[in-house]
Amino acid sequence: MNLLEVCLLCLWNTSWFNGLRLKIQCDKFILDFMTKKHFYISALALIMGGASVACSDDESTTYVTYQHPYSNPLTDYSAADPTVLKENDHSFYVYCTNTWQALHSADLVNWTKCDQNLFEKRPSFVTGSGVSVWAPDIEKIGDKYVLYYAMSAMGKPENAAIGTAYSDSPRGPFKLDKSRDGKGLLFTSKEIDVRNSIDPCFFEEDGKKWLFWGSFNGIYAVQLSDDGMNVLNGDLEAAKKNKVKIAGTAFEAPYICKRGDYYYMFASVGACCNAMLSTYTTVVGRSTSLLGPYVSKSGVSMLDNGYDVVIRANDHFVGPGHNSEIVTDSEGNEFILYHSYNRMTPSKGRFLMLDRIFWSEDGWPLIKGDSPSSEAEAPVCK
Repeated sequence: MNLLEVCLLCLWNTSWFNGLRLKIQCDKFILDFMTKKHFYISALALIMGGASVACSDDESTTYVTYQHPYSNPLTDYSAADPTVLKENDHSFYVYCTNTWQALHSADLVNWTKCDQNLFEKRPSFVTGSGVSVWAPDIEKIGDKYVLYYAMSAMGKPENAAIGTAYSDSPRGPFKLDKSRDGKGLLFTSKEIDVRNSIDPCFFEEDGKKWLFWGSFNGIYAVQLSDDGMNVLNGDLEAAKKNKVKIAGTAFEAPYICKRGDYYYMFASVGACCNAMLSTYTTVVGRSTSLLGPYVSKSGVSMLDNGYDVVIRANDHFVGPGHNSEIVTDSEGNEFILYHSYNRMTPSKGRFLMLDRIFWSEDGWPLIKGDSPSSEAEAPVCK
């Protein structure tokens, strides 16, 4: 241990250090370190020669700043399980659990509820106490906007089912008349033989349309009809027989995207909805084939519940998960929407969150710090 390290250790252990304003003067700047954590990180950086601080002519204190900042959360009301539709570079729609209007934004940061009811007539293929529309996914197929969604109630996984609806406008109203029962139904958990059939996700490749779904009973995929409103050929027995298991029982809320040679499956693990006790975490695996096998960085299959973490809880937010599609701004920067509880107001529900996605040199998605940002540079939407 060198002399500087000894001095730092002595400072660290003094009782008066907590809250101390330590000023380290350089030629033309002053660094303010208000807490142990900031001092420790900055001292190590200075020791290792890795600190970089901008000097200013007025010798003012410098802090991390953003040219166009935004703050998380984006909403002060619950907007859980978001899915996003990009209409153009300055028009975006989000659809959420228990939300009967779409949300609209011109910049991915400021969201307002549309005045149009989401459904022309509310889906009714699952009934009973507490039943609602959960975890939608939106896709434009041909000239129609198709909405996939689950209907269920907490604690009743055996009754869960997935439905479809369509509209000429992303604002709605979404209609049910092209569904197989006229009430919105695509299939029930019993019909497809997958307990707790919720959390649908649409993906199209080579003209084939697929639906991925599942919640802690395996993630599955099934092929859809050309209009996306039914299973292939309307044959439920064939769909039940031919469905493909994609991942194990650790996951729910799948989202598939393709980048380069790889398909990436984002998903969530842990408990979603227990406020401060939530353990929800956003994870990922990848594959060279749409239908898998998806594996972690270390090669563990998601069928064996392998994964890598993308977004975990931090001191400000807990339960970050159920992410949307990756969406790009006007400059091609990639962002991801998801939900999280704010530790300051957990009783207000799961708020809408936004963070930028980066990619490692070996092609894995990440966000800064592997956890939600409190403040960051805003998307460019013009």
